[in-house]
Amino acid sequence: MARITVQACKGRSKKEFIAKTGIVEEEADESAYWMELIIEGKFLKKELVQPLPDEANELVAIMAASRITASKGIKK
Repeated sequence: MARITVQACKGRSKKEFIAKTGIVEEEADESAYWMELIIEGKFLKKELVQPLPDEANELVAIMAASRITASKGIKK
């Protein structure tokens, strides 16, 4: 996820930035899902894992907002 974020920032075009930001958003969302399953399955203590899906969900929100902002004015 971190590497794709770096690549998105170095995107050659606005469309490439938007596409890569969408990938980061999807990867963060999937990471949050798996961490929530770890918590629900009691594979690790909730207090150890809980900050991680919260952080991933924050990243989803940031990437979604970035993608939406960057998409404004782009012809489809």
